Amino acid sequence: MVNSKNWVDDLLGGMTAMLVALPSSIAFGVLAYSTLGPAYASMGAMAGLLGAAAMGLVTPLIGRTAGLIAAPCAPAAAVLTAMMVELSAGHDGVPGLAPDAILPLVALAALIAALLQVAYGLLRGGSLIKFIPYPVVTGYLSGVGVIIALAQLPKVLGLPSGTHLWQGLLDPGHWRMESLVVGITTIVMMIIAPRITQRIPAAIMGLAGGLAAYFLLAQFNSAMLQLDGNGMVIGKMQASGSFMDSVSSRASSLMDIRLKDISHVFVYAMTLSVLLSIDTLKTCVGLDALTRNRHNSNRELIGQGIGNLVSFFSGGMPGAGTMGPTLVNISSGGYTYRSGILEGVFVVLAVLFLSPMIAWVPISTLAGILLVIAYRMFDKHMFALLRFKESRTDFAVIAAVILTAVSVDLIAAAGAGIALTIMLFIRDQISSTVIRNKLSLTQTSSKTRRQEDERAALDQFGEEAIYCELQGHLFFGTTDQLFTHLEQDLRQRRFILLDLRRVQSMDYTAAQLFKRMNTQLAENNGRLLFSGMPSALNEQRNFELYLRQLGIVNETNGVLIFDTLDSALEWMEEQILDAHGFTDRQDETVSLEDTKMFHEFGQESIDRLRACGREFSLKAGEKLFSRGDGGDELFIVLSGSVAFYLPLERGKRHHLDTAGPGSVMGEVVFLDQTVRAADAVAKTDCRLFGLSRARFDEALHDRPDIRASAYASLALIIGERLRQTGKQLQALEER
Repeated sequence: MVNSKNWVDDLLGGMTAMLVALPSSIAFGVLAYSTLGPAYASMGAMAGLLGAAAMGLVTPLIGRTAGLIAAPCAPAAAVLTAMMVELSAGHDGVPGLAPDAILPLVALAALIAALLQVAYGLLRGGSLIKFIPYPVVTGYLSGVGVIIALAQLPKVLGLPSGTHLWQGLLDPGHWRMESLVVGITTIVMMIIAPRITQRIPAAIMGLAGGLAAYFLLAQFNSAMLQLDGNGMVIGKMQASGSFMDSVSSRASSLMDIRLKDISHVFVYAMTLSVLLSIDTLKTCVGLDALTRNRHNSNRELIGQGIGNLVSFFSGGMPGAGTMGPTLVNISSGGYTYRSGILEGVFVVLAVLFLSPMIAWVPISTLAGILLVIAYRMFDKHMFALLRFKESRTDFAVIAAVILTAVSVDLIAAAGAGIALTIMLFIRDQISSTVIRNKLSLTQTSSKTRRQEDERAALDQFGEEAIYCELQGHLFFGTTDQLFTHLEQDLRQRRFILLDLRRVQSMDYTAAQLFKRMNTQLAENNGRLLFSGMPSALNEQRNFELYLRQLGIVNETNGVLIFDTLDSALEWMEEQILDAHGFTDRQDETVSLEDTKMFHEFGQESIDRLRACGREFSLKAGEKLFSRGDGGDELFIVLSGSVAFYLPLERGKRHHLDTAGPGSVMGEVVFLDQTVRAADAVAKTDCRLFGLSRARFDEALHDRPDIRASAYASLALIIGERLRQTGKQLQALEER
C-alpha cells in the first residue's frame, strides 16, 4: 500500500522542480536555436519545453533513480550551439547551410546521441563513464560554462546582431539599456533570492524580476508592448501541429537520412552522448550522497537514452539529469522516482496553458539566468589546487580542457580530455584490487595484552571496527571499487582503519572519497583512521601533508592518523571498551594474589614467592632490559605498562607487545635461561615484581609443589598466548 504522504511530497517536489527546470529549459533552447537567428528563439523555447516534458515523463519511469529530474541542460545547449555555428559557417570552401537544412541535422545528432546512450547502458558502460577523472569532467563543464557566458553577454548588453563581443564591451554606445537593465535585474534577483526566501526557486525569482523590469521599462517605450517584431522577447510559440503529427513527421524524416548526413553529425552526437551521460551520472553520485541510495548507472543511462529518444520524436531538445531541479525536488520532499514523472506532467501543463505568457519572456532575462547558471558551473575551487605542489597536475588538466573548449571547440576539448584521461590512467597504473586484507577486531587485535574480561568484551563487540590493508594506487580508477567493497561496512561499523603502507599513490578523487567515508562514519559516532602513511614515494607525495592541506585530516572531526598499525588498533580497542563500560586501567594496581599466574596460590605460597622476589619501579621511558642481555628473571607488571620493541636498522624499532597490570614478561628466559629477544621499555611509570630463576629454585627447593604450580601457570599463560597468535595467523592466511 502506497503511503499517501509520499504522494503529497512527490507532488510538491515535482511542482517546485518544474519551476526550476522550466525557465532553464527555455533558456537552453533559446541559446541553441537563436544561433540560427532571432526568429528561431521561439522555436528554441518550445524545443526546450518539449524536451523537459518528454524527459520528465519517460526517464524516471525507466531509470528509477529516486528524486532525479531530467531536463535540457547546459552541455546539450553548448554542443548543439557549436554544431549549428559550424554548419552555418561552412569550411574548406564548402558554403554554410541554411537554417532549414541545419535543423534536420541537429535532430539527427540528438537521435544518434540518444541511441548511443541506450547502447552505453546495455553494454554496461555506466561503470566505465564513472572512471573519467574528476579534473577532466570539471574542466569540461567549466569550459561549457565559459562558452555559455560568452554567448549570453551580448544578449544581456543588447548588442546589435553581428557585433563582436569584445567590440561591444569596449564601446558602450552599442549597448541597449533596456536589455542591460532587465538582464542585471534578473541576475541580482537570482543571487539574492535565497536570502529572501527558500520556498521559491531562484530561477523563478529571477524570471519574475526580469519580467517586472521589462514591463516597467515598457511604460516608457510603447514598442516593447508589441509582440510582433519585438526582438527583446521570445515571441509567439506555436508547436507544428499536434503531438502525433510531430511524431509522424520525425518518424518519416528517418527515411531521408543519408550516410553523408551521419558522417557530418556523428562526432557531435558522440560528444553529446558522452557529455549527457557524464552530467547525469555526476548528478546521480551527488544524489546518492544526499539520499543514501545507490543508483543503477546502466539502467539510468538506458532511461536517459529512451527519454532523449522520445524528446526527438516530440520535437524537443535533448537533456540529462540536472543538479539544480534535482536538489530542489529533494529539498521539497520528492524522494521517489514519481516526483520526476510529476515534474514532467507539470511541464506539459505549462506548455498547454502558459505558452502565451512565455512568449513575453525577455531574451535578456533568459541570458541573465544562463549567466548565473554558467557561473555556478565554473569550478572556482580549481584555483586552490595551485597552492599545493601535489595538486597542480589536477589544475593543469582542468585548465587544459577549459582552454581547449573555449579557444578551439568542444570536440577538441573532448579529445583533449580523453587524451589526458589515458595519460592519467597510464600514470597511475590501475591495480587489480586495492584491498589486500580486511579483518575485524574479533579476528585481529593490537599487541596490548588485555585482561580476560576486556578480551571477552572485544570478542563480543569487535565487529564494530575493521582493519583494511590497502595496496597499489588510490585514484579515480580504484576509488569506486574501494567504496563498493566498504559500502556495507560504512553502514554497520563505527571505526574503519586503513593501513596505507603498501599504497603507492593517491589523488584528489580518493581524498574526497575518504572525506565522504569519514562523514558517514561520524553519523554512527565513529571515525576513519589511517596508519602506515608513506611520507614520499615515486611521486614524492607526502600523503599526510596532502590530506591536511585539503582539510580531510584533523584531530577534531577529520580522519585520524597513527604512526603504527598497532597504535591505531589499540586506539579502536580503547574506544570500544570505553563505550561498553571498561574505563582506562593504566592507573590500576594489582597484587601478586590478583595476577593470573598466582591467583590460585594460597597465602603461604604467595608469601614464600614474595620473599624470594623483588619489587621495584621504573619511570616512563626507562629501559627494563635490552635485546641480547643475559638473565633468568621473569617480571610481573603490578601497575603501569611495559612495551617490547625489536631494534631495526637506522635507529628504527618494531613494536612487538605491550604488557599491562597483571601481565607476565620474560617467562621464556626464566625457563631456558638464555638471552633476551627484545628491548623492554616502560611505556608509563610502572611498578614491577621480579623473580629470578636461581633465587626461585634456591628458596623453594623444599617446596616442589609450589614450584610445580608456578611452572604449570607459566605453561597455561604461554599456551593461551600461542592460541591467540594462532588465531590471528589463521585469519591472515584465510584472506
